[in-house]
Amino acid sequence: MTGRILGSVLGAALALIAPALAARAIDMDTAMSGQGSISLPTYLQCVPYARQVSGVQIYGDAWTWWSQAAGRYARGFAPRVGAVMSFKPHGNMRLGHVAAVSRIVDARTVLVRHSNWSPINGRRGQIENDVRAVDVSPDNDWSEVRVWYGPIQALGGTRWPLNGFIYNRPSQRLDPGVQLARTERRRERSAAPRIEFQPVIQIARNADPIGEIIAARSTRTLARRD
Repeated sequence: MTGRILGSVLGAALALIAPALAARAIDMDTAMSGQGSISLPTYLQCVPYARQVSGVQIYGDAWTWWSQAAGRYARGFAPRVGAVMSFKPHGNMRLGHVAAVSRIVDARTVLVRHSNWSPINGRRGQIENDVRAVDVSPDNDWSEVRVWYGPIQALGGTRWPLNGFIYNRPSQRLDPGVQLARTERRRERSAAPRIEFQPVIQIARNADPIGEIIAARSTRTLARRD
């Protein structure tokens, strides 16, 4: 009898709790897909991790890093180990993204270290080290990349646009593009024909030898009178 009563009480309690648990589960699934209002537990964003592993001390949303680096850090369009790969906002990635280059594999492939890219075990904000990013730009200039995506264990299909690379060195060292432009200007100046001018006085004397003879005679005459 006591067991029946206890079972009835537990059953009634579960009946009251079950809808709330089910709703909570549905809400969490929605939040994981980025469509709900329930926030996930604290997770690691891309910015603090990129700052930690690259040493580039820039703060704020990832999309602001490229402009913030101007005048502070050298920037360019070729990957270097330790450089920050700066992603432009694209599609649902409205805040941009930053990753640190950990290795150069070949002219079109690098390995990167970043956070909050691939969901791992159903959770965002996970760290991925030494995963591939491949240059897929038409001009081979690292303006577009495809990036390793954990859930499919392969490169993702999206072509992500890049701003370029932020190097951990002062901006006084000119960006590669600026340096190249200055080098080309120097070459143009050195290749231009040089025109040398002689002093006007020298040209006048060479052009008037009679005048010089007369001047010399006048000097001798004055010397005799003295």
